[in-house]
Amino acid sequence: MRQSVILLVLTLAMAGCMGYKLGPTNGLPAGSRTVEVKSFVNKTREPRITEYLANSMRKQIQQDGSYQLETGGRGDIVISGEIIKFNRSGLSYQTNDVLTPQEYTLALAAHVLAINVTTGETNVDRVVSGRTYIRIGNDQSSAERQAIPILADDLARNAVSLLVDGDWTAEPGKTSSGRAKLR
Repeated sequence: MRQSVILLVLTLAMAGCMGYKLGPTNGLPAGSRTVEVKSFVNKTREPRITEYLANSMRKQIQQDGSYQLETGGRGDIVISGEIIKFNRSGLSYQTNDVLTPQEYTLALAAHVLAINVTTGETNVDRVVSGRTYIRIGNDQSSAERQAIPILADDLARNAVSLLVDGDWTAEPGKTSSGRAKLR
């Protein structure tokens, strides 16, 4: 009886792990393709955000491990884009002054383009966003300055996830933006 219970528990434990897969989820061996990250064009009024985003993209590619970061040449996939929106909106307001926020939501949106250089195929062509929250103390500008790297990290995490895992909402034979693949 005891052996059959142990056998049943082991069988159920193994059945729960049947669909789990170690390593990259895109079907390629880890590090078999290289990615080059170009600087993004800043279409907003927020200064220095392009450097934060490029560094965050590089860091996320290295942390994921599905692709190898190319820093001194031309990668198999080139990522570029435009930062199209930087927005701050009040999240909560002071109790005695309903016009003065004490917490903000910061949102960043970028049009990300990832092209496979060898085939000409567009891997990612869509607007990706990132978001973070900040609490305003005595100095709003330093609070924002501290939050911008976190905001760039969130956008980069979402963009690299699209590159690695693909867009599950796209139709077969089309990119994430719905355009036909280049041949």
